[in-house]
Amino acid sequence: MVLTVDVGNTRIKAAVFEGSTVLENFVFEKEELEKEIQKILKKFQNCSDLVVASVGNIQKQSFLVFEKQLNIHFVTHEDPFPFINKYATPKTLGIDRMVLAAGATLQFPKKNRLVVDAGTCITYDFIDESGQYFGGAISPGLRLRYEALHNYTARLPLLSLEVPDSYIGNATAQAIHSGVVNGLVYEIDGFIDEYRANFPNFIIILTGGDADFLAKRLKNTIFANSNFLLESLNQTFQYKIDND
Repeated sequence: MVLTVDVGNTRIKAAVFEGSTVLENFVFEKEELEKEIQKILKKFQNCSDLVVASVGNIQKQSFLVFEKQLNIHFVTHEDPFPFINKYATPKTLGIDRMVLAAGATLQFPKKNRLVVDAGTCITYDFIDESGQYFGGAISPGLRLRYEALHNYTARLPLLSLEVPDSYIGNATAQAIHSGVVNGLVYEIDGFIDEYRANFPNFIIILTGGDADFLAKRLKNTIFANSNFLLESLNQTFQYKIDND
């Protein structure tokens, strides 16, 4: 069994795999890391490997306390990946984006692929049908958009996510919800339309914490999987084992 851990900007997600099968998923706060992983390992005592992908501010030492219980692997830029990295600054490419690109490459071979990760930030990652990774885009996620409107204006309130009644907001709160939610939906659909116009044999993978919320509102046909990063992390680890 393999325990995969994704340390994001906001929370930690984890999953236990047996082969390619997910046995259970977990979500917890960063300050609960040690306690929650101990609980997972107590429940799944056959876990042999802990695989970590991190973009958050958690030290490796936080995981090394478990090194007597199982093998610990930190995904790095030096690991083998199943795509050709054409990014102009490969060392600055986030590990989470590399893992997502690996999962898309392995799960959907010989297709043009766009991975949209809707989390704290929205990331777009494109891998062509020959397995070349070119990059994409980064923009603020839903929560950041609400916070930016509040923090960088004098009077706009800080609102929580809410489905707008209409694209025409007839009061300040409704206008904010329309701008944030519809604005992001139009952004994602716009990117997808641009890629579709230029690349045939195309698949869109939508993942991240806001994937299910956004999937219902996008006009384009997509493959939505909020756990795609954890599945990709498991696949990236298996790929590394096979290619070491």
